[in-house]
Amino acid sequence: MEETLENLSMILNYTDVDIYQGEHHVLQKVNFCVEEGEMVYLTGPVGSGKSSLLKTIYGEIPIEGGNAEVLGFDMARLKTKHQPALRRQMGIVFQDFQLLPDRTVHLNLDFVLRSTGWKRKAEREQRIAEVLEMVKLADKKDKFIYELSGGEQQRICIARAILNNPKVILADEPTGNLDADNGELILALLDEIRRQNHTAIILSTHNMQWPEYFPGTVYRCVDAKLVKDR
Repeated sequence: MEETLENLSMILNYTDVDIYQGEHHVLQKVNFCVEEGEMVYLTGPVGSGKSSLLKTIYGEIPIEGGNAEVLGFDMARLKTKHQPALRRQMGIVFQDFQLLPDRTVHLNLDFVLRSTGWKRKAEREQRIAEVLEMVKLADKKDKFIYELSGGEQQRICIARAILNNPKVILADEPTGNLDADNGELILALLDEIRRQNHTAIILSTHNMQWPEYFPGTVYRCVDAKLVKDR
């Protein structure tokens, strides 16, 4: 398949990539690479391009110019029919959760597994139990989403993101709607998943405390550029 390339531990590699939102040139000549198990922070003010960059990684915004490889896929040549195969290798955690409010925790997770090809009910049940144990919410399996606190809902989002043992988790302001204690709990959980599973984490945030508490590589979106801080 022409859309795939060879790579070793590198899961993402952008060289001189331009990112547009409509006619707006959001980020110019982006050079960005991420290795397996790496913690990566994207920082910068609202509207600086953090979310747009994340959307290019899972194929929602097309690549313009330069070269971009994600999980072995050439993003400049990525076809719509190959997006599901790309996205099955990644987990996505949204700031606004995007859970199904009219379903229980169990049914939210089961929906994802069935949608990604898990045919056997027993295997789905086992995997749901495993991820809920990881996020310490096994006792919430039969609760409806609206019965959970904000912090609990975000932990369910993380459980959903790791169902298919992703190679990378993309987290767009995952602590933006949470208080400080719940925010730290979410970062600690993501860092634990990173260390245990060697999963790369790419996280956008306004909170510059997180890189101090949970060290990683920091990039800053400023003046339509992506700058590596450390």
